[in-house]
Amino acid sequence: MTSLPTFPKRSPEPTRCESFATRLLHTGHELDPTTGAAAVPIYQVSMFDQPSLDQPGEFDYARSGNPTRRALEGVLASLDEAAGAFAFGSGMAAVSTVLMLFSAGDHLVVTDDCYGGTYRVLTRVFRRFGLDATFVDTSNPAAVRAAVRPNTRALLVETVSNPFLRRTDVPAMAEIARQNKALLIVDNTFLSPYLSRPITEGADIVVHSATKYLGGHSDVVAGSVAVRTPALAQEIYFLQNAVGAVLGPQDCFLLQRGIKTLQVRMERQVRTASALAQWLEERPEVREVFYPGTGAVVSFRLARDAMAAPFVQNLRLPLLGVSLGAVESIVTVPARHSHASVPAAERERRGITEGLIRFSVGLEDLGDLSEDLALAFEAARHVA
Repeated sequence: MTSLPTFPKRSPEPTRCESFATRLLHTGHELDPTTGAAAVPIYQVSMFDQPSLDQPGEFDYARSGNPTRRALEGVLASLDEAAGAFAFGSGMAAVSTVLMLFSAGDHLVVTDDCYGGTYRVLTRVFRRFGLDATFVDTSNPAAVRAAVRPNTRALLVETVSNPFLRRTDVPAMAEIARQNKALLIVDNTFLSPYLSRPITEGADIVVHSATKYLGGHSDVVAGSVAVRTPALAQEIYFLQNAVGAVLGPQDCFLLQRGIKTLQVRMERQVRTASALAQWLEERPEVREVFYPGTGAVVSFRLARDAMAAPFVQNLRLPLLGVSLGAVESIVTVPARHSHASVPAAERERRGITEGLIRFSVGLEDLGDLSEDLALAFEAARHVA
């Protein structure tokens, strides 16, 4: 019988490339080390046979580790320039596991204009276990400093907030965190590692809803956590393994595939979003436009709340729903979708009204998108 060819095992160390575009494709984790396949295959197994009782192998049970997940996590660590990274079953699984670093009596300062799921898990789940949070405008460092208490253990901020797209100065937050011996946790979902790498600016932990730009194709739900130090990596791994909030191998495969086109997708989406934000500024049906100068999401407030329903109903191209960051444009009404779990009074305080629209720009042609929006505006103006 002819023996099968053997392939040298590639080094697990990431390829050192200056260019982000090249690192997306060449991280040291892109090939299967056993066969040389151009992508690490889907290891759809729950357990691994052990060589012996006294000498266990690298993998034993898929919750604790899986070759497909290990390859993806190597890619994620490389992109975020982190000491380690971990793939979770969703963005909220990632956020919730990070919050398990803290104990009853600990206090966090959190972006007030944050994702509704983050607000919900802090106020309705972790508060029951004694974890306290103060929500402030983290685009204002003075407000953050004023909110810090002796028992503050972390700042949890979003690089670009949701849904008003306010920027938070990560180096300024890192300085406040260091001065108070607290961790800096950054949700970088809206910018992705292509536009922002918070660990290089002083963050300790970076979270992504990888469902969004990292995956990019509306076909996978995932989350990621990247950490600054090996010690934090050990803590996050322990929590992930203990709780079991891991990403399955098929989704790991899809996510690693999506990441390869992150830069080319975002370059186009950011360019279109910037032009669309300027176009929206001129529309009489729009009262306010929120755009931070970068990124592929534009939020805007309609002239009247009653225009929201006819506006979204007359759009032809964008999907209507709760997500963002995909190749298709997605229109979201935060009061009904992403922030529906936030109590009505709190939504009102934040200005999350029925007329607030969040528009995630996809890869469609700018002219087609603006024409579609113009027709929907016209219909909404006459109906309302």
